[in-house]
Amino acid sequence: MSVRIARLTEETMDDFFRLHSDANGHGWCFCVAWWTRTWEGWGERKAEQNRMLRIALRKRSHFDGFLYYDGDAPVGWVQVGERDRLFKLIGQYGLDPEPQTHAITCLFIAPSHRRRGVATALVREVVERLRAEGVKRVEAFPRRHTDDPWTGPESMYAALGFRVARDDPERPVMALELQ
Repeated sequence: MSVRIARLTEETMDDFFRLHSDANGHGWCFCVAWWTRTWEGWGERKAEQNRMLRIALRKRSHFDGFLYYDGDAPVGWVQVGERDRLFKLIGQYGLDPEPQTHAITCLFIAPSHRRRGVATALVREVVERLRAEGVKRVEAFPRRHTDDPWTGPESMYAALGFRVARDDPERPVMALELQ
């Protein structure tokens, strides 16, 4: 594989939509779940509503993640950014403000590239980039007991050095100190 990891930007936005597509079984969410005010009605939203919210984020220069490429094909995505910008996340987990903390809130790998180490390589590289940018702490929010770990599997975070900062039977908070 000829791989590279690129930040989501105006130039890579078309690749984001190419990855988040019906062809990959992922043409509905567009990674906006945490940007909505509540979970109420989330399952009834239309793909076009979510796509329009993603476009609105783009217009406000909210480029909140990284793409993983195999050659020219985008095959992986991780949503990451300042944790406190996501009010729904803060409220759901009862978190105190921490301006130096970033959050990994979504992870998606194209079906053709799953179980090949893409997610681990992507998160590892993103953590190193955040460290170089001076970010002090990164948190992740894996879900236990599910076949759809859209927030990433707990075992991957543990293998990358994250520790359980707040345990919960279904939704632990895992953290990695970078500084």
